[in-house]
Amino acid sequence: MRVLLTSWGSRGDVEPLAALAVALRGLGAEARVCAPPDEEFAELLARVGVPLVPLGPTVRSVVARPERPTVEDAFRLAARLVAERFETLPAAAEGCDALVATGLMPAGARDVAEKLGIRYVLACFHLLGLPSRQFPPGARPGKPSPEGETDNRVLWQQDAQRVNALYGEALNSHRAAIGLPPVDNVRDHVLTDRPWLAADPVLCPSRGMTDLDVVQTGAWVLPDDRPLPEGLESFLAAGAPPVYVGFGSMASYVPKDIARVAIEAVRAQGRRVVLARGWAGLTPVDDAEDCFVVGEVNQQALFGRVAAVVHHGGAGTTLTAARAGAPQVVVPQIADQPRWAARVAELGIGAAHEGSTPTSDSLSAALAAAMGPETRARAEAVSGEVRADGAAVAARLLLDTAG
Repeated sequence: MRVLLTSWGSRGDVEPLAALAVALRGLGAEARVCAPPDEEFAELLARVGVPLVPLGPTVRSVVARPERPTVEDAFRLAARLVAERFETLPAAAEGCDALVATGLMPAGARDVAEKLGIRYVLACFHLLGLPSRQFPPGARPGKPSPEGETDNRVLWQQDAQRVNALYGEALNSHRAAIGLPPVDNVRDHVLTDRPWLAADPVLCPSRGMTDLDVVQTGAWVLPDDRPLPEGLESFLAAGAPPVYVGFGSMASYVPKDIARVAIEAVRAQGRRVVLARGWAGLTPVDDAEDCFVVGEVNQQALFGRVAAVVHHGGAGTTLTAARAGAPQVVVPQIADQPRWAARVAELGIGAAHEGSTPTSDSLSAALAAAMGPETRARAEAVSGEVRADGAAVAARLLLDTAG
């Protein structure tokens, strides 16, 4: 069996596909990944021997600019990605039996699978985009809902209209070019009635949370056995466990002084700092020896050796910290991140910072709460409940339902 896995999004959207590809290979299937051509994604996939077919622009070129993307940028990107999928996926899916799509609204993927006559699966890593009577939709570029509207059914209908405005014209134009009829609800067409949820059920329970018939496989975790850099090993051994601070790909969203604020907050708690540069290029505020800067690093190996993890609330970082039993402080910026922050607080495994722009005092207070003995004990207990076999579950499901 051959499977094409495709996504356009940050590392948190691409690394799970590498995990699924490895799991499929372990069952004797062949998998290839069609994803953004960012250098770090290519290196990640090469490390596990999975072929990368480039799709669209690099994510870094879109999100790591000094200014945040505008609504006009979002509309241009939506049309470009639809066109890129119709151009790239047919050749990438040649000889494949199934196509699994994830990431930023993969409009075009189901349509290519339909034209090729192969199975299509939509997988997501959180519940944010799945219609629900329990919660409103997340923010999306386009015409906002009327102020004061609280009926979730109405809000989700308006969300579908925004998706149509973003993707509908481009999608139906390309469908017509290959002899397919138009679709009138792009969002529901992409999602299908039975999407897969590649998220841990402890961290992201789905029962009763969406109107769709979700198949929850568990999170797709790529095992990482890389050693930590020698300098980091020496830093960890030189004192009490430090606090990790990192904001991933949130280059244009995090406050400009976030490194200074975070370092001051950690120092106020009497701890040292492991500062991840990330796409924002965070740097230390001075030459003090209590701060160690890392680039791309094995978080699975690191998080079990820190006092706490301060992060933006991406699905992958939240999961890795939870698996490691590390208390978390989540400073959410966009998209699904506020939901992960709320869940971390609800489970008692960390603190959710109120607002996206912390001060040294507010972040220090959140750290104090997260590093308390009760939270540490709870984080360690929950770590034993979080599973790492979701990729294997999904791989078996793909093979069992082939044909």
